[in-house]
Amino acid sequence: MALFEIVREVHLPPDEAWRRLTDWEQHGRHVPLTRIVRTDRGFIARTGFWRLTFDDPMDITEWREPSFCRLEKRGRVVTGWAEVQVEAVPAGSRVTWREDLHVRGVPRALDGLTRAVSTRVFSRVVDRLLA
Repeated sequence: MALFEIVREVHLPPDEAWRRLTDWEQHGRHVPLTRIVRTDRGFIARTGFWRLTFDDPMDITEWREPSFCRLEKRGRVVTGWAEVQVEAVPAGSRVTWREDLHVRGVPRALDGLTRAVSTRVFSRVVDRLLA
């Protein structure tokens, strides 16, 4: 698995940082070729172009608004979990996005590459959502 963590301190109150990070549909605006579809248990990130698409279904398994949620990735392509945590700090909020993912078919020897790409993509998403 490719475990990574993104931590940001922002000048937003915790409830606003939480609202932005858990507006799942907005995530799709910042991930290339991806759109978000809500489900009863969470959502699906559908990524691709034309017939070359895959679904990344995620279940919300823990929800403690406005400070913590956990997602379980249960797709055919992407598996693992993600956690979003928001804490109050004197200047606003500290946001931690922690994720452990694996892309099926990608050898474990390439976890470092998966981690590097994922960190870059999710850092961009978090930064844009909190801007």
